[in-house]
Amino acid sequence: MRLGYSPDIKLIRVPCTGKVDLIHILHAMEKGADGVYLVGCLEGDCHFLHGNLRAKKRVQKAQEILNSIGLEGERVQMYNLSSGEGPKFVQYAREMEERIRELGPNPIKKGLSSAA
Repeated sequence: MRLGYSPDIKLIRVPCTGKVDLIHILHAMEKGADGVYLVGCLEGDCHFLHGNLRAKKRVQKAQEILNSIGLEGERVQMYNLSSGEGPKFVQYAREMEERIRELGPNPIKKGLSSAA
């Protein structure tokens, strides 16, 4: 059985979600991404000890910042799973895609296209 997710989802592999800084998340949103989600190791099972916990805090901070400027903080999420949970990865991708569909396109996109 082949599981799939939207081709609109762009994967960026990093050694650990702890390497994803707050500025990376906010930069993606500023450049017009409709949403950003991080998928890291299970809590307590990070190969780099606490990387996924740092990532979780950064996602929470990004949500706070987005909410404070009038964007929906739900556009940024953090998920945890083990490397053997491919179907769950697809479930998270579809869940995020549905969330973004409900929220609509990133409002920043309008400003980007009119500035060009």
